[in-house]
Amino acid sequence: MINNLIALINSENIYLAANWGVIPFWLLLIFIPNHSFTNFFVQSIIAPLLLAVSYGYLSYNLYLEDNLLNSFELYSGLDGLYSMFANETFLLIFWLHFLAISLFAGAWIVRDSRKYLIPKIITIPSLILTYFTGPIGLVIYWFFRIFFAKKISFND
Repeated sequence: MINNLIALINSENIYLAANWGVIPFWLLLIFIPNHSFTNFFVQSIIAPLLLAVSYGYLSYNLYLEDNLLNSFELYSGLDGLYSMFANETFLLIFWLHFLAISLFAGAWIVRDSRKYLIPKIITIPSLILTYFTGPIGLVIYWFFRIFFAKKISFND
């Protein structure tokens, strides 16, 4: 039984579970951003914790394979980055990183829009763009925020 479970924990299944697993969180942010259910599941540590467990598991496996530090070429140039992402596990780790950070940014958008009374219909495009493109969604939200908050602030 345990061996069957361990066999299911592979990169492909982690990828699929993470990709499909974040969608309910994003739907909560888009459709019921101010509900207590959304606050509990999305605004808490639950989603990042779930992604971090997978991140830690994959990092530990890289460490066991002696690839963690030997293959880390993030700052050696674009060729190093390409080489690093040729490793399926490194690629998946960075994808989990992106999913966690973009979900965090989406949760921040919802909290901030509540603070400045920005209508939900205005935040929805920003949330969708943040889900797909990360920083572009944040910048679009920031422009909306300037209008509703009546101030430009780079460090709120």
